[in-house]
Amino acid sequence: MWFKKKHIALAAILTAFVLLSMRVTEFDLSKFRDFGNMIEFLGQWFPMDTSKLPLMLEDAGETLAMAFLGSFLALLIALPVSFLAAKNTAPKGFFYFLRTSLSFIRSVPEIVIGLILLTMLGLGPFPAVIAIMIHNVGVLGKLISELIEAADPGPQEAMRAVGAKRWTAHLFSILPQIWPNVLSHFFYRFEVAIRTSLVLGFIGGGGIGQRLFNDFKTFQYSAVALDVLIIMIMVIVIDFLTSYIRNRVI
Repeated sequence: MWFKKKHIALAAILTAFVLLSMRVTEFDLSKFRDFGNMIEFLGQWFPMDTSKLPLMLEDAGETLAMAFLGSFLALLIALPVSFLAAKNTAPKGFFYFLRTSLSFIRSVPEIVIGLILLTMLGLGPFPAVIAIMIHNVGVLGKLISELIEAADPGPQEAMRAVGAKRWTAHLFSILPQIWPNVLSHFFYRFEVAIRTSLVLGFIGGGGIGQRLFNDFKTFQYSAVALDVLIIMIMVIVIDFLTSYIRNRVI
């Protein structure tokens, strides 16, 4: 079964793409042969500089706030928009326009939106929050609208049969069905937003990402080590916490 002509042809095409990609990206594992410089570089990371730990924790809290607020505001906007972007609930003429708009919004990376907003609004966490929100509206709007389309139509028909208005039927028959999955998508986007907040910090968006960038730029590697450790702990704790909440809800 595995040696059919189409499978061999597919394997050959895939191999050609891999080899071409390795050539274009200058993929060369032999560059790792000089471990001396790497060990010397990593040696500068220890012992960690804990003198600025309170400020680092404050910046980590700012990063969490940026990620949560941007994701939460996106959810508030995406929920009503999703009903207008789903085939089974959208008014005529809205579906294709909103689906295309959501595709356009999520096609623009947060860092590009952040660069535009930082130029307009100045440095700080506020433009980063808006950048996360805008991108997540596009992502959550797409995901939730697909959940709405896959919802069981039975409860909607039952509510309409007893005289409920169209939007009342949509809201109270669909939302309870999809709510656990909506929360699951929200928590996942929140986790992604934490990492995005770190990248936005590199361009002046604040938080521990900006501190990490500044410590790297000023060669304070012992402070970089603690920045990285705090980021790792923060991401792991949030990952476990959101997984616990998701499992409890679903």
